[in-house]
Amino acid sequence: MKRHLHVACAIIEQEGKILAAQRSAATSLPLKWEFPGGKIETGESPEQCLNREIREELGVSVHIDRALSASTHSYPDFTVTLYPFTCRLKGGTITMHEHHALQWIEPHRMPELDWAAADQPVISEYLTLVTASL
Repeated sequence: MKRHLHVACAIIEQEGKILAAQRSAATSLPLKWEFPGGKIETGESPEQCLNREIREELGVSVHIDRALSASTHSYPDFTVTLYPFTCRLKGGTITMHEHHALQWIEPHRMPELDWAAADQPVISEYLTLVTASL
């Protein structure tokens, strides 16, 4: 049976752009783009996980604005359920601790990056929300 990961991820918004993070070449899904975040630990809420992971990965704190729909994707070796949240930076200076690259990108340009498959439904929902608010 495949392992099933539960992952909280942050769509960090700033000045009309979002933060995209490129996975390390040494991880699964090497060099794919993703929203920063990580695995939810036992007894931890998705929001608690997100705050912990963003501090660990980027050295910053965030203010969580809203939850988007959870999304499950099955890869050949594992299944992942993403719990995405739109966020704003609250404090600190972004420092890359785990990723290969970071990029601030305008929402309409997100499809230009080579995203992990699990992030595709999150991007679609986010773009629908952004378009609806214009």
